[in-house]
Amino acid sequence: MFSKTRIQVGDPAPDFTLNSQSGQEVSLRDFHGLRNVVLYFYPKDDSPICTKEACTFRDSYEGLQASGAEVIGISADSAESHQQFASKYKLPFTLLSDPTNQVRKSYGVKETLGFIPGRVTFLIDKEGIIRHIFDAQLSAKAHVEEALRNLQDLYIKCPYCRTEVSYLKYKVVEDDTCGFVHSQTSANVIFCPHCHSVLGVKMN
Repeated sequence: MFSKTRIQVGDPAPDFTLNSQSGQEVSLRDFHGLRNVVLYFYPKDDSPICTKEACTFRDSYEGLQASGAEVIGISADSAESHQQFASKYKLPFTLLSDPTNQVRKSYGVKETLGFIPGRVTFLIDKEGIIRHIFDAQLSAKAHVEEALRNLQDLYIKCPYCRTEVSYLKYKVVEDDTCGFVHSQTSANVIFCPHCHSVLGVKMN
């Protein structure tokens, strides 16, 4: 059965351990504290839309890595099929085999029309929290564009202490007297949790 509670932005990403195209076991927890993860579920190796999606991720892979992310693709295909698919199209990222669809189900990725495995991408931050979900069965290229765009919104560097700060971990307080806030405007003043410097304001 699929997960009864649909996975939502802000939820912890379900952990898993699956075999890659090289036969090695890969777990989501391997990336915790180290890399963001672009986790994309797709229907089938070497099918037209899945190939276009994989090749778009391939062509954008350097940009994704520069944004602090690793790419992982998951389908029910075998590790051998993944190896052939990755070799044929020179895919530089990890493909994982989920033959029983257990991981797909844990993420609540449902079938389209009742029989086509869904195409859904999850952006997971370094703390293992789901930060964005994109679901589009026929828009292969859009999955990569969504990942790149939303990666830019995960972190900023404090200009004072240079700490990389997650938007989820901002210390937010209400303070209408702060000099950053217009006298007629209510806003949340955002502080760096490390040095407590004012980073800006988030308008209501």
